[in-house]
Amino acid sequence: MNECQQQSVQCPYCGELIELSIDFSAPNQSYIEDCSVCCHPINIAVDIDFDQQVHLQVTHENE
Repeated sequence: MNECQQQSVQCPYCGELIELSIDFSAPNQSYIEDCSVCCHPINIAVDIDFDQQVHLQVTHENE
């Protein structure tokens, strides 16, 4: 299986659809990435379950 996979999410600031590259080498991740459209910092939480299903949560930086 490929270690990275592209996922589309909606930016919590500008509402635009952006692409994130999800690393499958770690099942639980939390990091901040700037929106590629509006440049605001987005909190990204990734949970990859036993069946390799990706669960993403994106929020404002201060939430």
